[in-house]
Amino acid sequence: MRKFVHICDSAQSLAEHARDWLVAKIQEHQSTSVSPYSVALSGGSTPKLLYRLLGELPEGDIDWKRVILVWGDERNVSWDHADSNYRMVRESLLDHIEIPAENVLKAPDAGGEPQRAAELYEQILRDRLPTTPEGLPALNAVLLGIGDDVHTASLFPFTKALNETSRLVCENWVEKLDTWRITMTAIWLNSADDIAFLISGSGKKQALKTLWSDRQDLNAYPAQAIQPTSGRLWYLVDRDAVGDIPLPQDATARHIGVN
Repeated sequence: MRKFVHICDSAQSLAEHARDWLVAKIQEHQSTSVSPYSVALSGGSTPKLLYRLLGELPEGDIDWKRVILVWGDERNVSWDHADSNYRMVRESLLDHIEIPAENVLKAPDAGGEPQRAAELYEQILRDRLPTTPEGLPALNAVLLGIGDDVHTASLFPFTKALNETSRLVCENWVEKLDTWRITMTAIWLNSADDIAFLISGSGKKQALKTLWSDRQDLNAYPAQAIQPTSGRLWYLVDRDAVGDIPLPQDATARHIGVN
């Protein structure tokens, strides 16, 4: 596994760098492969800014007809609910690009019975995505955030989905939020070619420090479970989030737009 830390000057420059990073990945893939490029999207304010920037790209920068969008996790609410990750992506990105409806693989049965929704979503993704040699649906890129409790996607501390070893998508009861979430499991997230954490703001500093700590406790700090099996792990962060935290010793660091 290769680790990269890219430190940006601000939340805006982080979003711009993430846009350029993702565009380069998609363009490289589309120039060398006939298969679609699959991206697992994240919720949150930092990805939302990234999606807006992607929606403002000049026509032709990305061939969206050869991109498949999926969701790393979703709230168990209807598609038009204010808390829906799909709705956020639709408003910030989908409404502004030309992408075939069949390439937007949102979680089905939104707001319905959570186990059924998770099982249906896994089947849809197995049916629509190319298959890797290991028999998994192919994920080219995964975008992730991190919560104050060091959760990522909807893998929350001490929840059922953390112990899942066979299912790729799981319903996950989050007691502290009194709600169900639909989430990709770590076993599948870790199969991606590129996994990128987007982390911005001083409020994430303690969570990032824990994520990079030598103390590993995957049940208490689920984001530590994100360890690509053969792909690359990226931390796209801003200076407020990093502060004076020691960087991972096994990572290649680069400062973006910092004088």
